[in-house]
Amino acid sequence: MVQIVVKSFSYHFRIILLLAYFCLTKGFFEKEHNRGDVCFCQLMGQVGDCSCSVDTVDHFNNVKVYPRMASLITKEYFRFYKVNLKKDCPFWSDNSRCAMRYCSVEHCLDDAPPVIKSYSSRKHGEDMSVKYLEQYIPGECDTDLDPELGYLNTTISAATMEEFALWQAFDDALDTYCFLPEEDGEAEYVDLLLNPERYTGYRGNSAQRIWHSIYKENCFRPEHSFDYYIQSSKLNGMCLEKRVFYRVISGLHTSINIHLSAKYLLSDIGMMNGGGKWGPNIDEFYRRFSPETTNGEGPEWIRNLYFVYLLEMRALAKAAPYLEQEEYFTGRHDDDSDTKDAVNNLLYVIKSFPEHFNESTMFSGGAQAAKLKEEFSLHFRNISAIMDCVGCDKCKLWGKLQIQGLGTALKILFSGKFDHPSPAPYSLAHLGKKQFQLERNEIVALFNAFGRLSTSIYELEKFRQLMR
Repeated sequence: MVQIVVKSFSYHFRIILLLAYFCLTKGFFEKEHNRGDVCFCQLMGQVGDCSCSVDTVDHFNNVKVYPRMASLITKEYFRFYKVNLKKDCPFWSDNSRCAMRYCSVEHCLDDAPPVIKSYSSRKHGEDMSVKYLEQYIPGECDTDLDPELGYLNTTISAATMEEFALWQAFDDALDTYCFLPEEDGEAEYVDLLLNPERYTGYRGNSAQRIWHSIYKENCFRPEHSFDYYIQSSKLNGMCLEKRVFYRVISGLHTSINIHLSAKYLLSDIGMMNGGGKWGPNIDEFYRRFSPETTNGEGPEWIRNLYFVYLLEMRALAKAAPYLEQEEYFTGRHDDDSDTKDAVNNLLYVIKSFPEHFNESTMFSGGAQAAKLKEEFSLHFRNISAIMDCVGCDKCKLWGKLQIQGLGTALKILFSGKFDHPSPAPYSLAHLGKKQFQLERNEIVALFNAFGRLSTSIYELEKFRQLMR
């Protein structure tokens, strides 16, 4: 009799445990489902200032663009980026490197600091470096940077270094539209595949200062707007050009935050030997984009990612007649031919997209439009110079690359050089030498920057599935 009672109690106890487990897991999954709905349910309809919808971009990117892009950027022509990471911050005294003993590298991009200061002085009667120094207290030192995560791998074989000289000789034989400051003697090649963009632990005063300067000092803002960002409800009160500027910067910021959330350090076991476990961090993604933690703006920031994606994709489509004729020279004939075929295949797909961003609606008019275009360019140059103030070299590498890629896209869209390409058959004699030519580094940055945006949209779908 006692044995029967014990068995009955044991049976009912197990039933109770199962019911409790079901209730707990049901609540957990409902919570996760609700979190997914919160982050993504508002992400529907049109992108904004574009005619296509978010769903259209999702399908087109994830099915057609991303697989091609992910393969293309691993090819040798696109994996090496020439960059100078040794420049000092031109706007404020920055000591954020003090905690990063493994984080030393080389830089890229602009002759922006001296050019911008002299340009600003001529046009506006002020030195931008002084303007920035007045905004912050110099001498701060962030101590929350992780030296291991920020380590930049500069390993490049001797054979590859010899090939770079051949690449440079090939480029020097071509007429160029402009000379980039990468030729300043301190720039070095970095292997992007050895330095993937992912979470580095870079945060605190230094990181906040970068984005504060970009948003507060260089984005066009409506009157009486004092927030760190511009509320989406106030964007429609700005003209198209100013809205576009803010949305491309916001979209780039969103893309970077998605990369950091998707490639988060989940375990540091084996980090000293090149190990560690990287993967999606749902809590981090939710913190960065949930309406609850972003004053309702998170979904709109994600929408801006789609906007800058469409803008850069339009630049690729517009420059396609030139890019289809580029040699993509590395000295390996078969590889170069495969790279060219892969680029042309990607461009063919991109040109098939039916609802591209329409840049012709911008900067149309007289003197006022010309002045706005000049301000647009100056603001973006300042942002490119701010990249020299990033305290983590790996973050600086990808920041400079993506800013240069976006700047190249804006040049293609608004310089006027690609508005009236020569009639077919296209050739470098017609397109490149006499009209407009992108340097190798600009092409590398353009494709890699678009690849980052494509990857972000692809990662969004993965987060959507994980959170539901």
